[in-house]
Amino acid sequence: MYKYDDYDHQIIRDRVNQFQDQTNRYFAGELSEEEYLPLRLQNGLYVQRLAPMLRICIPYGMLSSTQLRRLATVTRDYDKGYAHFTTRQNVQLNWPTIEDSPKILAELAEVELHAVQTSGNCIRNTTTDQYAGVTAEELVDPRPYCEIIRQWSTFHPEFAFLPRKFKIAVNACPDSDRAAIHVHDIGLQIVTNSDGKLGYKVLVGGGLGRTPMIGSVIREFLPEHDLLTYLDAILRVYNRYGRRDNKYKARIKILVKAMTPEGFAEKVEAEWQHIKDGPSKLTDAEITRIKSHFTDPAYKELNDQPEELSAKLAENKFFSNWHKRNVAPHKKSGYAIVNLTLKTLGIPPGNVTDKQLEQLAQLADEYSFGELRVTHEQNVVLGDVEQNRLFELWEAIKPLGFATPNLGTLTDIICCPGGDYCSLANAKSIPVAEALQSKFDDLDYVYDLGDLDLNISGCMNACGHHHVGNIGVLGVDKKGEEWYQISLGGASGQDASIGQILGPSFAREQMPDVIEKILQVYVDKRSDEELFIDTFRRIGITPFKERVYA
Repeated sequence: MYKYDDYDHQIIRDRVNQFQDQTNRYFAGELSEEEYLPLRLQNGLYVQRLAPMLRICIPYGMLSSTQLRRLATVTRDYDKGYAHFTTRQNVQLNWPTIEDSPKILAELAEVELHAVQTSGNCIRNTTTDQYAGVTAEELVDPRPYCEIIRQWSTFHPEFAFLPRKFKIAVNACPDSDRAAIHVHDIGLQIVTNSDGKLGYKVLVGGGLGRTPMIGSVIREFLPEHDLLTYLDAILRVYNRYGRRDNKYKARIKILVKAMTPEGFAEKVEAEWQHIKDGPSKLTDAEITRIKSHFTDPAYKELNDQPEELSAKLAENKFFSNWHKRNVAPHKKSGYAIVNLTLKTLGIPPGNVTDKQLEQLAQLADEYSFGELRVTHEQNVVLGDVEQNRLFELWEAIKPLGFATPNLGTLTDIICCPGGDYCSLANAKSIPVAEALQSKFDDLDYVYDLGDLDLNISGCMNACGHHHVGNIGVLGVDKKGEEWYQISLGGASGQDASIGQILGPSFAREQMPDVIEKILQVYVDKRSDEELFIDTFRRIGITPFKERVYA
């Protein structure tokens, strides 16, 4: 993991002290509500439906056990004893007070955590693959490039007041995309050119919300050292031409569509020519400095699939199911990547208690070199587990609620907090997720369906990424009542697509039966080994409409 230097510590301490002073002035009546609003948002503090919400930044999803323990303490001392992992690898507290928020930030700063730029019209937390650095799929570890972007974007004076919020994601796997780069303002795919040189394919203009769009490629290959100057050029064009008169038309995706991807790319290239060899151009020394923070831990020399693991898999069906679903291959022989699911029935997806945070810290120390990763799907990952300890780990996590063997299935639901917490939501998301998890609790049936993404959002802001769920659920308001619109055919990987709206919305109590009908069409129409998304793309939406609205 990246470790702060003296400069990092100083700027975060200064920000905490500044926010404490601003908050004191607010409660003393020296700052109006209007004046205080942008100041608290710059520090990740929202005011939601029932209480303030504090969004804490988890750079590219990496947490140490020390940070997990501090999150547990803060959650217990300043909240109601639980926290929520988001789809952008951050963590949210849903019940802090405004008065306590500077104190929380001061305690987080002691363990190199902060809430800087988790809100506001600025560059937000840069995200990446939760398997970064441990999967053999990737060309290189993308985390150093995320850290380079983090250091460049933090407190960047030119980009502190963009037309709207701005999100960047990085992926280094040629054949998979767990970072959803196609639906970010900027998506960076790390690639090599014909000469074997490392660089980036640059996508711009992706995003969800009211106008969901897949990003457009504006450069097929950008050399490795030109990363920051090219990002500068993109942000300058956006800052100059992005709309500020209408917040619903202010995202960069609207600008790219209006200019056309080709026209936008021309503007960027023209701007880049002026700055490409300037002080922001990366050097070998700087890249090496950042990469030095992401070296391999002290791996042992181990064999893949040790005899004791093979024996346990053969004799224990439940362990075998969990291993098949929740364990992924590791780049290092004898190790495995382990997904701990936060999708226990009756618990809102992504929620963890203070006790569970402490348990995760202990698991990270015991099994994974003291580190843990937060995922886009609101789960967590132990990246470096010895294969000969997988059964031991499985037995340890079962009573803790982390062993649900449903990763990537129908019940591994992405879900925003919805109307239970968010003041923007039109409807509650969590009760729908719970109803679906309860309805489809037969794992044999769930496994037979295969990989299937079901995402739920409580409003058009799409924090639950419903547009790119194979099945997407959107909460809508109909004359003051909560209803739910369904879309089908979305995807967030390398073959990203925006789902198509099925038709008129449904009442909450209808949702389990409606989803069951949709799944039955898939089961009836699929061919051998065909996933839901494949069947949908082959047969289209009409058979689903006919069954659901018959």
